[in-house]
Formats: sequence, C-alpha cells, structure tokens
Amino acid sequence: MHSIGEQIRAHLPYQRRNAASLALLIFAMILTLSAFAEVGLARDGNIPGGLFVYGGGLVVMAFAAYFVQAKFTPYADPLLLPLAVALNGVGLAMIYRLDLDTSHDRKAAALAGKKLVKDAADAPGQLMWTFVGIGLFVAAVLIMRDTSKPDAPLSFTPKTAQRYTYLIGLTAVILLLLPIVPGIGQSINGARVWISVGPFSVQPGEFAKLLLVVFFAGYLVNKRQAMSLIGKKLGPISLPRARDLGPIMVIWFFCLGVLFMQKDLGTALLFFGLFVSMLYIATQRVSWVVIGIGLLAVGVFIATLLPFMGHVNQRIDIWQNPKPYFDGGCLLDNDKVVPVNPDTDIFKKYKAQGDLSPGFSACAELGGEYSDSAQLMKGLFALGQGGVLGTGLGQGEPWRTPLSFSDFIFDSLGEELGLTGLMVLLLIYALIVQRGMKTAVAARDPFLKLFAGGVSFVLALQVFVIVGGVTRLIPLTGLTTPFLSQGGSSLMANWILIAILVRMSHDARKPAPQAIQDEGMTQIVSTR
Repeated sequence: MHSIGEQIRAHLPYQRRNAASLALLIFAMILTLSAFAEVGLARDGNIPGGLFVYGGGLVVMAFAAYFVQAKFTPYADPLLLPLAVALNGVGLAMIYRLDLDTSHDRKAAALAGKKLVKDAADAPGQLMWTFVGIGLFVAAVLIMRDTSKPDAPLSFTPKTAQRYTYLIGLTAVILLLLPIVPGIGQSINGARVWISVGPFSVQPGEFAKLLLVVFFAGYLVNKRQAMSLIGKKLGPISLPRARDLGPIMVIWFFCLGVLFMQKDLGTALLFFGLFVSMLYIATQRVSWVVIGIGLLAVGVFIATLLPFMGHVNQRIDIWQNPKPYFDGGCLLDNDKVVPVNPDTDIFKKYKAQGDLSPGFSACAELGGEYSDSAQLMKGLFALGQGGVLGTGLGQGEPWRTPLSFSDFIFDSLGEELGLTGLMVLLLIYALIVQRGMKTAVAARDPFLKLFAGGVSFVLALQVFVIVGGVTRLIPLTGLTTPFLSQGGSSLMANWILIAILVRMSHDARKPAPQAIQDEGMTQIVSTR
C-alpha cells in the first residue's frame, strides 16, 4: 500500500484547484435550480417561488462552504464539495415537489377519486437541516487543522482522534444503545433506532458510524501485524490464527445484539460490513472477508429462528414473496400469512369502528405479526413507470409510494428521472467514494489511510444497502439515502463525513514542506 501511495502522490497535482472546484460548484447549483424550475413549470406553468427561497438559500450556504474550504483547505479534492451539494440539492428539490403545500397534483388526484397515501414531506424543515449540515461542514473544516500544526488553537486533526480510540469507541456504543433506553427510545416501522429530544427525533446510529470508523482504524493500526499472520490453509484460502479471531467475534456478537435489541437488519449489516472491510484494508487478507460473510450468514440464520424477531423475519419474507403482504398481511405462529387488507371482513370491521390502524388491530386479534409490502411494491411500480428517461420532474405520481420523501426517495426520483437519472446519482456516489479511496491511498499515515478508507466505504455500503432494499435486490432495511432522504440526522452526519474527507484530502495533496536551506551548504560555527 505504501508503494502505491507513493506512486499516487508522485502524480498528484500539488497545486490549488479552487477554480475547478468553483466551476463544478456552479454547475451543481445550476443543476439544482433547474430541478426546482422544472417542478414549477411542469405543474403550474411558471417558475415556482421555491426556486428563490430554497434554491437561493442553498446557493448562499454552498458558496459560504466553498470560501471556507478555499481558505483553510486550498489543496483539498475539488470534487467532494460540488458532488455533495448536487446530491443535497436534488434531494431538496424532490422533497419540495412532494411537500403537501406545493403538490397541487395531489388535490387533483383526490378530486378524481384516486387513493392517496398520507405523506409528511417537509421542504422548509429539510432546508433548515441543510443549513445545519453545511454549517457543521464549515465548523468541522475550521476546527480540524493541518496535521503538521497540532498545537494551533482549538486544534483537532483527524490524526488527533487516534489518541482517544477507546473513548470514541465507548461513545459510539452508548449512542447505539440510546434507542433502547425507555422514555427516549422510539420504535418506528418496527425498528427501534430513534430517540426523541424535545420536538425532534434523532437517529444516533448515523453519528455512531463515524465514531466506529475512528475506533476500528485506531484498533487495526495497532493490531494489523498480528492479524495479518497466517494460520492454517483451507484450500486456496489462508486462514488467520485462531487467537486472532477474537476481535471479529466480539464485533459479530455486538452486531447481533444490535440486531436483536433494535430489530434493525440494516444497522447490523452496516457496522459488521464496515469492520470486515477495514480489516481487509489493514491486512490485505481475503480470508477475513470470507470469514465475515460466513459469520454474517450465520447471524441472519440465527435471527430467523428466534420467535421475537418477527419484524426481521417479515422483512426477509417480503423480500422473497411480497404478494401475500400487499396492503396488509398477518404472520401467524404456524408461519402462515393471512391477508388483512381493505378487502377482508376483519379489516372492514375495525375500519367501521373508526380504528386508525385497522390492519394492525385485525392482526392483533388474530395473534400474529402485522406487516405491509405495499411500500416496497409501490416503489417498484414507480420505477417501472419511470422507465429509462422518466416522466419528468413534477409529472409523475411519486406520492403514491409511502415514505416517498425519506426511505423511498430513490424510487421517487426513479419515477420522474428514470433509469438514466438514477445512474447519474449512483455515479455521483461512486465518485465521492472513489475520491475518498484515492485520499486513503495517498495518505502518509497508516491511521489516516484506514480512517479515510473506512469513511469512504461506510458511505458506499450505506448506499448499497438502501438502494438494494428499495429495488428488492436485498431485504429492505431502515437506512437512509445519504444527502437525498428527508431527515436531519443523516444530513448532518454525512456533511461531517464530507468535511473529514476534505480535510484529509488537503493533507494528502499539499506539497511536502521544503528544507530551509540546502543540506550541502551547512554552516560551520566555531565554539572557541
């Protein structure tokens, strides 16, 4: 890895790329403003007022972030900030399109007798969280100083975090356990991953993932030599020594605990996959990946056998066969799924009584676990409706899909932007990950290599898990789509992630310090 890093550093342009970053940022803002304009023109035939409120607000914050980056991290990768702004802007435009106050097509659909799904798209709230997220980006860039200046005021560099490895790891564990604390923890859609702080709901796992990257990087820097040693060979695979299996087993049990207590398959998959990937980056041993995949399969199998893991089992059942759960299904103890949709008598009984959740109440009477695959199925219908080129922003019906503004915003964008638009979004994510991995390889310090690689991989894995879930490639999970989904926790955590990559890319790309004088002209001073 060191030789590859030296080769990359030898070809890095040790010059400030602020002009390139500014040009790309302007293009990202044109893209965002065009999205807002298209929404208004498609629905109302004129430029929407939101173009100046939401688009203008994002423009101001984006350029403020650029000027801070240009001043304090002039050698940073020029692509990271514009790519993040482009994703954030497209997501904000889609949420604005889905907002109840701006979606006139919902009223037209209601008058036509079409069935509507109650949404809670909140464009003003998302704009506020965008301000907070970019503000955290600016604060992180200002606080994180050059690694060559550790004594600067308020200095905290990415390298500084290595000194607090275990404290940061403990903080991450506490954040992950907060949702199970009675009184503040909340269970939403079957998964207990939220906490209530006053009028706000926070998903602490979004911040815990960044802290776990620091902990894994600090731990593996010290232990990678021992974990790279080879034990027995099983065919073409060189297995590690038995004594070195301890850490991965501890993380495996920890992720199983998260899965059992919070009933959230996505979080457990994210954290375990993160550790295995960083273990591979540190040791270059494929055997660790094989062991990790095997342990993950065993953990999921154990979860399917436990009676109190009905929510996870239903997610897997819906992934395999969503039809019995469409518009409501009830999983009984004998593993039989009984429909409790609006066409059933038991549903109509509770509906007539004014029950707010007649399907859930009907399933409770039957003594089973309720679930509904309509969300997944309608999302797939939306993708099919979008086709290759999409219906156009403002011209589809994405509000038919439940949670079209958060968990299923990828499907909403697929309906109106088509497969072509989704490929562009995935390429933007891929570019962010690629630039982060390039920063990891070019970093001079082993800890920073693992830190940058882990931060990049956690973004890639989160995108894979949520996109795979909403497209039925893997079971659906409760993760959010970075920068696109509505919600403050995800937006703040991912803007901090971009700030970390910006700081580390600056440190990796800046020129090495020059000697004060030529070593061949050393001055000789007589002491007599």
